[in-house]
Amino acid sequence: MSLDHILADTLDFLAQYPPFDNLSASELSLLGKSAKLAYYEKNEEVVRQGDAPAPHFFVVKKGKVDVLQTDEGRTVLVDVCGKGDMFGLRAILAQNPYIATCKAAEDSLVYWISKSAFEQVVNQNPKVALFLAAGFASGVVIFKPEEALSSTLEVQKNQATKSIIQAQFTNSDFLEVFTERKLIRCAPTCTIQEVAQMMTQHNIGSMLITDTEGLPLGIVTDSDLRKKVVAQTERIKQNPISSIMSAPVKTIAPKKTVSEMMLLMTKFKITHLCITQDGSTQSAAIGIVSQRDLLLAQGNQPAILVKEMSRAQSVAQLKSLRLRTQNLVQAYLNQQVGIGFIADIITEINDLLTQKAIDFAIEALQQAGKPLPACQFTWLALGSQGRKEQLLPTDQDNALIFHDPQNSLDIETLKGYFLELAQLVNDTLAEVGFEKCPADMMASNPKWCLSLEEWQTTFAHWVATPDNQAILHSNIFFDFRPLGGYQNPANPELSETLRQSIFTQIERYPIFKGFWAKSALQNPPPLSFFKGFMVEKTGDQKDQFDIKARAMMPLTDAARLLAYKYKLSETYSTAERFRAVGQIAEEKEPHLANICKAAAMAYEILMQQRAHEGIRHQTAGRFINPQGLNKLERQTLRNIFKTIEKLQEVFEVRYQLNYFK
Repeated sequence: MSLDHILADTLDFLAQYPPFDNLSASELSLLGKSAKLAYYEKNEEVVRQGDAPAPHFFVVKKGKVDVLQTDEGRTVLVDVCGKGDMFGLRAILAQNPYIATCKAAEDSLVYWISKSAFEQVVNQNPKVALFLAAGFASGVVIFKPEEALSSTLEVQKNQATKSIIQAQFTNSDFLEVFTERKLIRCAPTCTIQEVAQMMTQHNIGSMLITDTEGLPLGIVTDSDLRKKVVAQTERIKQNPISSIMSAPVKTIAPKKTVSEMMLLMTKFKITHLCITQDGSTQSAAIGIVSQRDLLLAQGNQPAILVKEMSRAQSVAQLKSLRLRTQNLVQAYLNQQVGIGFIADIITEINDLLTQKAIDFAIEALQQAGKPLPACQFTWLALGSQGRKEQLLPTDQDNALIFHDPQNSLDIETLKGYFLELAQLVNDTLAEVGFEKCPADMMASNPKWCLSLEEWQTTFAHWVATPDNQAILHSNIFFDFRPLGGYQNPANPELSETLRQSIFTQIERYPIFKGFWAKSALQNPPPLSFFKGFMVEKTGDQKDQFDIKARAMMPLTDAARLLAYKYKLSETYSTAERFRAVGQIAEEKEPHLANICKAAAMAYEILMQQRAHEGIRHQTAGRFINPQGLNKLERQTLRNIFKTIEKLQEVFEVRYQLNYFK
């Protein structure tokens, strides 16, 4: 076989598997030219645990390779690499010894791929960097030149990772305008009447005229038909559309931003732009963008949504804006905007929506002759909204806290008013798309609409007597976050006083952390390397994987416990909590710090996966079909489960959980 045939065979093979399937032809060729094919007999070692890394990593072309780890004289099979699987990558990129022995399980062919060639690809391809980010979730640093996957500002130095954490460096102007997939166009010889009929049939406001190769020649709009075609029936039937089209067409390349397109339209005093493959008139047309498209896109920008929501005067308006918010989430996800940025934006919008619901409720009560009492109160968001993680509409979890510092008002009267207010708020939130909690964990429940003193007593009881019910409630209510009062920012004093009282109670009853840690271990990693995902056995979600209960909850539970252990007052999200603890533990507990950093990345990947699933199926995204996952997605989840396992091992030792069994 000639060298050209060998290279072609290598490229064809690599192009089938991630991350190589995301490479350009030139990038793939670079790797292919660096590749060597090695043969290993059954039981022959490819790499040995503890050895220094080779200058290449490995991809299985044919056969199987066992991954074995030896600890205290005991060797355990931890993974099996099959066709298309990579191994040895983390070691060479981190320049650490191999953490496992890889041995051929049968006669096998294995590619060696150069580290230097792969690093060149990583530095210019964000999708390959995303593959590495997924590997980060395993808890092992796999790529560290210039701290490429750090969550700090240093990440800007590495273009390959920019799209992964674009959350921190972007704004709504980066939103692209997406045109219809099918471009409606016509030949220059079509008559004016034929074009007018086509525009009516397809309900479009413009028609692109192209030649036989799809190159743009001109454009005709509704305005052209009105202005240039006066009531001349014969002319309409006989004259070609080219006689009235505007030419030449102003063209742009794909993926331009709203601002760029607005600038061009303003500069050339036009209302339409033609998108071509390379942005010139010498390449095929693929779409049209109108001024109306840009206005609609701007209307879904966060600043516009917030402005319109603050001015909303009805529940119907809030519902419409909430639906537009989902379009914003989808647009950001499609463009690979960082999940942290998306979560921050949606949190701000959902918080404002809740505040508007509170304002509407207060106004309705005032009109009914029930003025707002002269006391402090704060609406508390719980669950995913409390953690700033509510990307998609889920059921409500909330509570209310009030306090009369002068003790001048009757507490039962106050409670009656705030229960009525909470009922109106919960009803409004349900109407705009946030279903009511099936377990009634809402402020309209008298159990969860309490004075400051009552909340302190309730929380103290849960900490002092940590039975199953107390732990369950703690997992829900200790994620509280203040949202708002009456047309003002949330009163931080009430919620902070409440949180400090919890810190005090946990110090007084340290055994509570042991029971809490035990609860965090109730969901072990749900996937072994040789079995399928743990799926639901019955019900509507039969054979579906519960990403919330089996992957996200173990991490949220662990992060919550760590947040209260380290007394993090205003750190709410799971990823924020892990990163904060990781920074605190950096010097004295480096092992915990590394696991926390990996857990933060893992959780954001899970949030992204759930959001994609929810938008795809118009659900909360909780259940996914394991059969629908591609190889990269399955490997990503596998790495995340490794992180969960490591985190739970730390809890087992730290809180001596053997005594709690």
